[in-house]
Amino acid sequence: QVQLVESGGGLVQPGGSLRVSCVASGIIFRLYVMGWYRQAPGKQRELVATITTDGSTNYVDSVKGRFTISRDNAKKMVYLQMSSLKPEDTAVYYCKAALVSGISRRDYWGQGTQVTVSS
Repeated sequence: QVQLVESGGGLVQPGGSLRVSCVASGIIFRLYVMGWYRQAPGKQRELVATITTDGSTNYVDSVKGRFTISRDNAKKMVYLQMSSLKPEDTAVYYCKAALVSGISRRDYWGQGTQVTVSS
């Protein structure tokens, strides 16, 4: 059974920092591309950051220079370090694992962790 579980969300003041974490089970973690998505109320879910099996990263423009995605394959974990947080970063943050094998693609999602940026 594949499972992703996020943690680390909470309330933080504008300009503050927070790290959200995701732990995976039931998969060979190192074979998956990992990503963080977020969804704010009334908004579409958007891709925030991805990290490949070999550590290559990509970020949406709005978080470049402020967020860092990383992974620890031994611990089967992926992290999103968020700094200089803004109210518009408020959202539920979701962890995703993606495996592409030939013509097939399998995606797995966590249930999300709430991040609220407010004074």
